[in-house]
Amino acid sequence: MTGKIESRLEELGVELPSAAAPAANYVPFYISGQQLFISGQLPFIDGGPEYKGKVGAEVDVETAQQAARACATNILAQAKTALGDLDRIVQFIRLGGFVNATPDFTDHPEVINGASNFLVDVLGDKGRHTRFAVGVGSLPRGVAVEIDALIAIE
Repeated sequence: MTGKIESRLEELGVELPSAAAPAANYVPFYISGQQLFISGQLPFIDGGPEYKGKVGAEVDVETAQQAARACATNILAQAKTALGDLDRIVQFIRLGGFVNATPDFTDHPEVINGASNFLVDVLGDKGRHTRFAVGVGSLPRGVAVEIDALIAIE
């Protein structure tokens, strides 16, 4: 039986990838009580990094939003692995968005909207969250965006 969230993903034509294994000495997720912490997710597609480059130079805002959406898809894949059932999600609490950007780039919130909008499309009000969006000088594997999450669960 498919849950409500997975049914919604199917309606949107989204297939969750396999959850990425950690690339270093950390865990991809951690459950503490009623909270699920998801480590930073990169825009991996088919097992490899996509959307490489600096936003404001090689990567435009629209492409960076697609990268943010890919990060959010990978967050849901990690949540599925951690929980077994995405319907255990009560509420997304916070997203932390990092944008690999040129020093003069200032539209970080618009980039991370790619993830925020996707989560609301999939989860409705359960996808609404607090958030930060900051620019950084580089990110792992040269990707344009990395996002982590904190999720309330049952």
